[in-house]
Amino acid sequence: MAKIVGGFVAPHNPVMYLNPKGATQEQSDFCYGAYAKMADRIKELEADAAIVIGCDHYILFGTECLPPYVISTGEMEGPVDQLPGLKRKHLPSHGALGEHIANVGRETGFDWTVGRALNVDHSIAVPNHLMLEPTGRNIPMVAVMLACGVDPYLPMKRAWDLGEHIADAVASFDSDERVVVIGSGGISHHVGDERMGEVNPEFDQKVLDIVTLGDKAAMLALSDEEILRDGGNGAMEIRTYACAMAATRAAGGTVIGYEAVPGWVTGMGFAELRAAA
Repeated sequence: MAKIVGGFVAPHNPVMYLNPKGATQEQSDFCYGAYAKMADRIKELEADAAIVIGCDHYILFGTECLPPYVISTGEMEGPVDQLPGLKRKHLPSHGALGEHIANVGRETGFDWTVGRALNVDHSIAVPNHLMLEPTGRNIPMVAVMLACGVDPYLPMKRAWDLGEHIADAVASFDSDERVVVIGSGGISHHVGDERMGEVNPEFDQKVLDIVTLGDKAAMLALSDEEILRDGGNGAMEIRTYACAMAATRAAGGTVIGYEAVPGWVTGMGFAELRAAA
């Protein structure tokens, strides 16, 4: 059977590509170095596949259709929102694993919206570019996208439940593949409002502490009101962290690094999640 062997949480910040000079050289080196450390760890874990948990930014699914959670079950391309140095292309996809998770979900109370030919945005493409491609292993992905870009937001509890369901489904997948899970997004940032550029290191540290302690109760206790007030609308993306934590059975983890980068409008936090034995 397949096995989740590790996990990570990391930003998918497009401003890194759009405005690289928004960070000092030291900040930039630090952040790109953190991505490189995670890529090294993924290689050390001998990962054969990755489940990248991102979010819809109102780019893929507009006002006509706002699914609460989506999974890729076929071919994948992206990012649709092309960035300097990150152009749209075919992405390595693990359709069989995605389809298996969706099928298990239908039997266990998780009605996935499926993408049989899915176009993804930077929330999937950036982790692939900075964490998976550098391993040189051509790691196929399952893309999961949660409704955490605009309301109605997926409840935090449902994001957690999805992670536990993903863990169960992976464990029943008929292969010996080693799978890593990536929670893509966050931490504090404001998108398109008057507070854009504000970063809150105290909130970010609180979130990283929750992640590395594997503290389910504390994560689920974070209300939308608190997140919006202290972390901004972009911090609603920490639902991807909750999902990744649950997929690794909330076994805790280690902070790889943190840097507040107002010029990149984001608190850039990086952590590795241990997978439960």
